[in-house]
Amino acid sequence: MIYCYHTEHGSEGIVSTKGDVYSYGIMLLETFTRKKPTDERFTGEMSLKSWVKESLPNAVIEVMDPNILSRGDEYFKIKEHCVESIMELAMSCCAESPEERMNMNDALTTLKKIKIAFLAHIEV
Repeated sequence: MIYCYHTEHGSEGIVSTKGDVYSYGIMLLETFTRKKPTDERFTGEMSLKSWVKESLPNAVIEVMDPNILSRGDEYFKIKEHCVESIMELAMSCCAESPEERMNMNDALTTLKKIKIAFLAHIEV
């Protein structure tokens, strides 16, 4: 798992929950963009994280997997807002500094709030 290798993931003998939350953030980015951090487009200064970060908050559709979000979707604006919120959560999880990352309980709480807001706006 190349994407999980980060400074606190064992390279210095330190494993922490902040490393786990980083990996969770990267996993969210991969899932919703359908891109891996090792994708050929990510070279030099461009990374999966920077690519998504540049899209927030107004161009998230440009980086999303079209199977998840496309302009022709029913409830497009609601889905776009939901995905944007999830990408912001992912970016909070994979902040460079471990101290700046949220903990997993807060990430779960945020994800539940996103789900509740999404379901409140669509016909179930």
